Amino acid sequence: MESLLLQDHFLLRIENLLFVITAIVSGSLLLWSLVSQRGIKEIDTREAVQLINHQDALILDVRDDSEYASGHLPNSKHIPSEKIEERWTELEKFKEKPIVMIYQGGIRSNRPSLVLKKNGFSQVLNLMGGIDAWKRASLPIVKR
Repeated sequence: MESLLLQDHFLLRIENLLFVITAIVSGSLLLWSLVSQRGIKEIDTREAVQLINHQDALILDVRDDSEYASGHLPNSKHIPSEKIEERWTELEKFKEKPIVMIYQGGIRSNRPSLVLKKNGFSQVLNLMGGIDAWKRASLPIVKR
């Protein structure tokens, strides 16, 4: 009888250990996703429209010149990704406003967003899926 109690106690400890290991691995994965994004939140098109309409968000298109010329959001500001480090000061007056970053299809790095964050911009948000998501949602695009 005593050996059965010891065996049950041992199995219970193994189950607890497996639970703890699973919790640590899950927590680590969540933490990694936050660290790798470095605090840059992604929003969908619905949230972007709300920010534009209700909080006067700046739309910052960081695609290259030809991509921007082929179609962009109305009233968006264009600073190509490779020029953001030298031109971010143009955005100083928007430091406390939401800034929605537009990429091609969400496939480029967060570097422009991180440059703004590093320089004190408090509400930098990436549009999930980029301009492609905006087009799929049949939202307005202008060409000029």
